[in-house]
Amino acid sequence: MTRSYFSAIVLMVFNLQVVAQPLGLPPVPIPADNPQTPEKIKLGDKLYHDKRFSADGKVSCATCHAKEKGFTDNLSVSKGFMGKQGTRNAPTVINAAYMKTQFWDGREPDLEGQSKQPPVNPVEGGLASHQPILDVIKKDGDYPKMFKQVFGVDEVSMEQVSKAIASFERTIIAGNSPFDQYQYGGDPTALDASQKRGLILFRSKGRCVSCHVIEQTQALFTDNRFHNIGIGFKKLKDNEAKTASAFLKEKHRGAEVDVTVLTQENMSELGRFAVTEDPTHVGAFKTSTLRNIAVTQPYMHDGSLKTLEDVVDFYNNGGRVKDTDPVSGFQSGGIRPLGLTKEEKKDLVNFLKALTSPEFSHLAKR
Repeated sequence: MTRSYFSAIVLMVFNLQVVAQPLGLPPVPIPADNPQTPEKIKLGDKLYHDKRFSADGKVSCATCHAKEKGFTDNLSVSKGFMGKQGTRNAPTVINAAYMKTQFWDGREPDLEGQSKQPPVNPVEGGLASHQPILDVIKKDGDYPKMFKQVFGVDEVSMEQVSKAIASFERTIIAGNSPFDQYQYGGDPTALDASQKRGLILFRSKGRCVSCHVIEQTQALFTDNRFHNIGIGFKKLKDNEAKTASAFLKEKHRGAEVDVTVLTQENMSELGRFAVTEDPTHVGAFKTSTLRNIAVTQPYMHDGSLKTLEDVVDFYNNGGRVKDTDPVSGFQSGGIRPLGLTKEEKKDLVNFLKALTSPEFSHLAKR
């Protein structure tokens, strides 16, 4: 039997699907203080889908990160309670377990920290504090018993809530794409001729691999770093310093970073700077993984590019929607025009489509 066959095996444990390590991916990093157990994963699944953890009782983690939408929401920017609109595109949860930081600006180091923010953000969950979540859990018919079984506690804390959600999210991994079958599974027929040309371009003329990394035995398709590629430049054009200064004043007065960047569109464009306060990080956002990119549209931190064709055109123009647009002075030095032909752009898009895992391939046909 081939490795790709074994990668697709699904084990049934306590009625949970525990997926074997997929082809093309490394082992999932598990924190020493939050080991995986079937019971904890089941609890996290329930918490992840519970809409009661929001001000209007209609928003859960799954609202913006829905399985049937590639664990995102396919909106340019996400909508929270009462239909309030934020400033950021919802990154997919697929393979988020491998990310060294969470959120577009990397303001949280892990999934545990990430899960605590949305419920109390004014445009996401809308709660004034985490206490309503703990109140729901205490009064629920199942949660107290589940938390007792998993954590051995009678009084539940947000620390335990976040650990359970993170444990569930660490099961949302996907590899075994046609690319993986070709690159790591030894199947020369897994990619068609156009996709093979696209892979060559990805590694050479397209310069994609500089940030979307492919390694010898695995590929996360991210360098886990932050870059200013030119997205959002027009919103801050000639006002970068003024906006950064205004942001720092708010932050140093006690304003929460997540609240500011999701409620003020111009400050959202500051990117990693909002976390580090490093001027070289203005407009820099995390390199997203390209796995399952064909089903997690639209693209970029603000959802401003609707299709993969738009994305390839953007990079081909050197970080500009149109090749006549000005270039940001904060743009990363590696972003420059690529000179791809029409056929080369088509091949590159076809290769990106070959990064779709089989369990999500049906979504690419919508």
